[in-house]
Amino acid sequence: MHFDELPPLSLYVHLPWCEKKCPYCDFNSHVRRRAIPETAYVRALLEDLDSGLGLVRHRSLHSIYLGGGTPSLFNPDTIHALLDGIRLRVATTPEIEITLEANPGSAETAKFAGFREAGVNRLSIGVQSFEADKLTRLGRIHGRGEALAAARAAREAGFANFNLDLMFGLPTQTLSEALSDIEIAIDQRPSHISCYQLTIEPNTVFDRRPPAHLPGHDRLWEMQCALGARLADAGYARYEVSAYARTAAQCAHNRNYWEYGDYLGIGAGAHSKITLPGRVLRWQRPDSPDGYLRSASHDPLCAACAVRGADLDWEFMLNALRLTSGVPARTFAARTGRSLRPLDPILSSLRHRGLLCADPETLQATDLGYRFLDDVVQCFLPAPHAVAPA
Repeated sequence: MHFDELPPLSLYVHLPWCEKKCPYCDFNSHVRRRAIPETAYVRALLEDLDSGLGLVRHRSLHSIYLGGGTPSLFNPDTIHALLDGIRLRVATTPEIEITLEANPGSAETAKFAGFREAGVNRLSIGVQSFEADKLTRLGRIHGRGEALAAARAAREAGFANFNLDLMFGLPTQTLSEALSDIEIAIDQRPSHISCYQLTIEPNTVFDRRPPAHLPGHDRLWEMQCALGARLADAGYARYEVSAYARTAAQCAHNRNYWEYGDYLGIGAGAHSKITLPGRVLRWQRPDSPDGYLRSASHDPLCAACAVRGADLDWEFMLNALRLTSGVPARTFAARTGRSLRPLDPILSSLRHRGLLCADPETLQATDLGYRFLDDVVQCFLPAPHAVAPA
């Protein structure tokens, strides 16, 4: 396994607390039962970062993403201290993108200007829907008015780059209701809109008690096509399965995931993927906030595993083929350190079936392949195996 150069590096920071666990959510999030230990948690985050610095020495961060949970529950001064601490430890590129996830509650939108002053230059606001009954079914604690106020507050705070997160395929949702949500979102003039289908994930409330009256497959496809067409008409280009952006507003952090770049993850349950000479390592921090606070400074190599070759192939395709433009074929070797030649039979078969573009210099799904992307990626899935130690 050989790498001519290392991929771009991002930093993911997990802030795991939220006000309420949504019934569809399978993220590592924890309901706030008492005051969040913000100072102690930031101290642990920076200790966590210190413990991994030896693996990313002399590399610069291209993006920072504060995810959750609900990061906007944190005080802007705490976020300021966190970002200052990160900058003291790791070099950043001049054009670095720093995203913070936020919910549209009035107490949180009042903090937007403070987050901007702290150095955050992109917000991702979890709206999901503008319809009161849909928000209730999704377990959301905000209403339409708060969602609209959040978009307005983002603009007034100086965020030229902000995302509105929407769902479709909701219980009892009609096509006209889904289009109405998109229309309202477009009216708020965000630079980016995420529009993804509600899915029932394992170990969620919806998994145990599935909601009634979910749209069927044909209606979901109709919604997806209609929503995509309306977004395109409004100037939002689809560049990933559920991501639409105006010119130059694609999420740099997520693109790094999809292009199989490197990322250091700090915080409860955070994952990391780092390329070293001759190997690619992965590790995960403890899920529990309390457990994390006790172990944040532990050497990540103690928990790291090397990603074996067949898994590298599958992980690369799982991510890269999500991009509508695909990636140059040469990116495969650059990111995995492996030759693409052993995958030629699979690639040839997919091209023959019209699922991948015919150009051998590009790894890109066709329109048909994009519609059946899960099936395409499944072709690269390795047989079950044990993960190799680091």
